[in-house]
Amino acid sequence: MIIGGARGKNKYEILRLSLDYEILNFTKQWSYLIYNASLFFSPAIQKQYFEKYGYGQMIPVAANDVAFSIHSVILNLIILSQISMFERGNQKFSNYAIAIVVVVWFSVAVCFFIALHSQSWLWLISIFNTIQAVMILIKYFPQAFMNFLRKSTDGFSIGSVLLDFSGGVFNYSQMLVQSKDQGSW
Repeated sequence: MIIGGARGKNKYEILRLSLDYEILNFTKQWSYLIYNASLFFSPAIQKQYFEKYGYGQMIPVAANDVAFSIHSVILNLIILSQISMFERGNQKFSNYAIAIVVVVWFSVAVCFFIALHSQSWLWLISIFNTIQAVMILIKYFPQAFMNFLRKSTDGFSIGSVLLDFSGGVFNYSQMLVQSKDQGSW
């Protein structure tokens, strides 16, 4: 992640990965994991799902969704641990990213206590699904801005963006096929 002393630069070149992107992505991946694992493993949430959408419907989360979420969170933990262990130059988390993360998790805490009182667990995990969808829309802005300021994408793999994008397209395609198959949009 860090290249030291290359091409006459300072001892450590600045990190080319936006810390803000990484913390927003981490929030997105945790939200997605909580949604997938809760809907896949919890009989109480599955019961609420069937009561809302009908007992003929299938749960929209498969084992591969849960496995992907776990994999993604673990990889993000590894990246964040590397960020904490290695030199970052003068780069730090921005106040905007920290504020977004704090607002998201504070909102989750409030929603948890609302759900706890009313036992609306399906509603609560739908909040997590909404969070992950919103984070998809905003998480790339810090990295794109950093690349713009540096006038370079050097050090940031477009492959990860393409994999993320194609995974989202395939996920929504899978949901469309399942919806058509079940006759329920």
